[in-house]
Amino acid sequence: MAVHPQVPNAITIARILCAPVFLWMLLADGGAGGGLRWAAGVLFIVAIATDGVDGYIARRYNIVSDLGKLLDPIADKVLTGVAFVGLSILGELPWWVTIVVLVREIGITVYRFVVVSDHVLAAAWMGKLKTVFQAVALSIALLPLASLSDAEAWQTSVWWASVVTMTIAVVLTIASGIDYVITEARAARKARGSR
Repeated sequence: MAVHPQVPNAITIARILCAPVFLWMLLADGGAGGGLRWAAGVLFIVAIATDGVDGYIARRYNIVSDLGKLLDPIADKVLTGVAFVGLSILGELPWWVTIVVLVREIGITVYRFVVVSDHVLAAAWMGKLKTVFQAVALSIALLPLASLSDAEAWQTSVWWASVVTMTIAVVLTIASGIDYVITEARAARKARGSR
């Protein structure tokens, strides 16, 4: 079965377009744990899950493109960045966490555009692991899971799950940013040495 070469890119663009809808749903009722909050959490999970879908289709049907390599990580950053900002606006996540994440994500994205004429900076394994942990941490933080039970043990468990996964996500965000910088610096030195 043939698949149109632009299908993966269309899925990626759809992920970007979900971001403002998701943010509106998250903020519309002031972050209350009602229907809109659940819908925002579910939309985020569905949208971030498409990251695996577009990549799978591109590889399965051999339609990986430079545009896809460029757009895919940007779509992830837009969606997760909006989620971090939304949670900080609601006072559920410290702003310093959001700022650290955004500085790393925007810095790498700007660098991708700077070097795009030379080469496409595809996501490395640590960057992909970072995205997975961000997705898990944000999903736990976005879904009002604590509201499912008044039991203190349940609410404490949800809180700890959120704190632990968010901590790992932030550490991986910083570490993967450093890894990108080191990898690119080594590649630049090697390129200069081969001239």
